[in-house]
Amino acid sequence: MQKIIRIGTRDSELALWQANKVKKQLEELGYETQIVPIKSTGDIVLDKPLYELGITGIFTKNLDIAMLNGDIDIAVHSMKDVPTVLPKGIVQVAVLKRANHNDILVLKDNEEFMAQPNGVIATGSLRRKAQWLNRYPSHNVVDLRGNVNTRLEKLDNNDWNGAVFAAAGLERIGKRPKGAINLSWMIPAPAQGAIMITALEEDSYSIDACEQINDRDTALCTDIEREFLNRLEGGCTAPIGAFARIDEVEKKVHFKGILLSRDGSKKIEVQKTSKIGPHKYIAKDAANFVIERGGKLIMMEDEGIEKEFSIYSTKKLSEAQKKLLPTSMKVEDSDFIKIRFNRIAPKVVKEEIENVIITSKNGVEAVLHNYPAEELQFKNIYCVGRRTKKLIEQKIGKVVKSERNAQKLAEYLSKEIKGQEVTYFCSDLRLDTLPKVLSENGITVNEVEAYKTMYSPADVDAKVNGVLFYSPSTVESYMQQNSADKVAFCIGESTAKEARKHFENVQVANVPTVESVIEMVNLHFVKK
Repeated sequence: MQKIIRIGTRDSELALWQANKVKKQLEELGYETQIVPIKSTGDIVLDKPLYELGITGIFTKNLDIAMLNGDIDIAVHSMKDVPTVLPKGIVQVAVLKRANHNDILVLKDNEEFMAQPNGVIATGSLRRKAQWLNRYPSHNVVDLRGNVNTRLEKLDNNDWNGAVFAAAGLERIGKRPKGAINLSWMIPAPAQGAIMITALEEDSYSIDACEQINDRDTALCTDIEREFLNRLEGGCTAPIGAFARIDEVEKKVHFKGILLSRDGSKKIEVQKTSKIGPHKYIAKDAANFVIERGGKLIMMEDEGIEKEFSIYSTKKLSEAQKKLLPTSMKVEDSDFIKIRFNRIAPKVVKEEIENVIITSKNGVEAVLHNYPAEELQFKNIYCVGRRTKKLIEQKIGKVVKSERNAQKLAEYLSKEIKGQEVTYFCSDLRLDTLPKVLSENGITVNEVEAYKTMYSPADVDAKVNGVLFYSPSTVESYMQQNSADKVAFCIGESTAKEARKHFENVQVANVPTVESVIEMVNLHFVKK
């Protein structure tokens, strides 16, 4: 006897329309089906905005439970309502050909209010609200919940100027008003206009049936949109829009995405184009573009994460660097290290020096404090750090080789100048790594103490959550007056090695720059 495929769906008019569409397509292929309506939490609780309910998959959770309990075989969803990560054991098996992906404005009277300062628009979508306020900041947006019919009725019974709906929803049940305006400027929710079918991973019969009605182009585009959403860690609580389309002539995928603050005052937009094939990277590239331009900070500020967090930098930060952190985050800073330049004897630089090592910007400045660049006769200059290299080449001359840290530079020189001499312009406080490795490999190291490093610690409040360190000596200075009960954010591995002697939680920046340390701080506390 042929199995009857039980189709789970919400019991709203629109959801039932979508389930019946799936039912019809499966029955045309010869399968027997039965519709099983199930009420969702999103349909029951109508007095709160979606983002305040705090439930993942508010319109899909009860269908998932019914499937896992064996009450239904497949579930039909408006794809935009489905979380980007499905419950264990449940898989996406088909996406129907996408309908109208746009949002539309259903007017109460006419559109003259758009040019006026006090317009009132209704929507239950955080994304629509944020985009509307970004475009019309003087308007008021009120919450609107319920199924399509309920929302249309509420619009009739209130003195709002209009309400925003998904075009596909109204069109599917024949309820789109004649005067509705297409909001082509509003980027839709990821997968808006598409219908998704899910099934149990082990149910090969239902999967085989549904795969036959899958639209590959729609699946490709909605996968990109949902990956973009997932990488931004969005969902119902962040205003995120995404839309991908395929150009059949060019054989390319065109993508556009947006992230906004909830009040619409901030937005980051992105557009990417890729040939079909390499398109699998488009969502990742687009999400990274948004994140690198402050996307995580926008979401942090909306969630209030940073209000419970404060940091202390062991080096003065510039105003531009501070702006990379959330505006309400408490940031304190002071220079835990003071530098005093020493006198460098003329005999050190009076003749050409074959090999010179400088491992910090302080070393460069100390040399130039003693002698103008035209008096320096450095043949081969080796350094540590991108910024040190930049300063040397701006003010002294060409750098032969730059490495990220002293260990790597020592390993390089041990192979390249074995048996030769080097002059090392350094501080009185330094790691022994470089001279030790060089000496072990037959290289004579002439150390010139170009500057002194003096500790200048400050008392750090016990409420501070994280401390930013930029050198081993900043760690040493900090520990003279403070405890190690915080997160240590370090600019490089040498600094981290010193920090691990005291701190339990030590994190190291991917790139040895202040900006990279700040980005590491942001990403760490977004995940908490």
